[in-house]
Amino acid sequence: RLPGYTEWEKLEIAKGFLMPKQLLATGLTKRKLKMDDAALLKIIREYTREAGVRNLEREISKICRKVARKLASNRKSVVSVTTRNLRRFLGAPKFRSQKSDRRPIVGVATGLAWTEAGGEILKIETLLMEGKGDVTLTGQLGDVMKESAKAALSYIRAHQKEFGLPSGFHKKKDIHIHVPEGQVPKDGPSAGAAMAVSALSALTGRPVRGDIAMTGEITLRGNILPVGGIKEKILAAHRFGITKIILPWENKSDLSKLPKIVAKNCKFITAKSIKDVMGAALATK
Repeated sequence: RLPGYTEWEKLEIAKGFLMPKQLLATGLTKRKLKMDDAALLKIIREYTREAGVRNLEREISKICRKVARKLASNRKSVVSVTTRNLRRFLGAPKFRSQKSDRRPIVGVATGLAWTEAGGEILKIETLLMEGKGDVTLTGQLGDVMKESAKAALSYIRAHQKEFGLPSGFHKKKDIHIHVPEGQVPKDGPSAGAAMAVSALSALTGRPVRGDIAMTGEITLRGNILPVGGIKEKILAAHRFGITKIILPWENKSDLSKLPKIVAKNCKFITAKSIKDVMGAALATK
């Protein structure tokens, strides 16, 4: 399995290959059509979602054809495409650009996921209700992800005294863990750490810091195991403005694969156990 291109790689491919190709095909030149990097990044983020660049080329081709027609009919000498007028050429964005909420919120942790189209952030929410100890997992989660949630809850129950939780709390409260955007299937073990933080935050009332994202598989002993797709996940966090990232200690070697600008602007916290993650992610009451 080959990983998809990152946003920065797509940008360089667009500038070095796709744009010149489509300019030549439509009889345009760089002097007649000017498109800045910000506009290309907006196309990549909000008009395409793919591992490769095929749809990106289609969108660039659409812009070039419209510009060629505009130049022929209006006899203008130059057309500039920017983020402000991009909608005139491509219409409304096809994909919603997520925003990261920086506020500390009780029961809401930011996880990181890998998809074929690149990295994504996941908001994991936990809600408590009066009940008999039932656990509900929603958000179209796969079996592995459900098992990660159960492992996280079992670890919290086994260490309830350390976390200041009352004895038998699990018999009086129903716990509901939800991962939004339920129309998108989700699976994999890498959200285990974020699920544990979200659940403990809801149980203790301590908010989760909104400027931190995390990834890592949790075991019943509380160890944090390495996961895949670290590069794509960190790039996703950086794209959404998150600069503090918790990752498994054994994934330290993956940091060497990051673009220099991302590595320079991000702070990485490596964790061997879930207690390391909780200490960094949970704020005071």
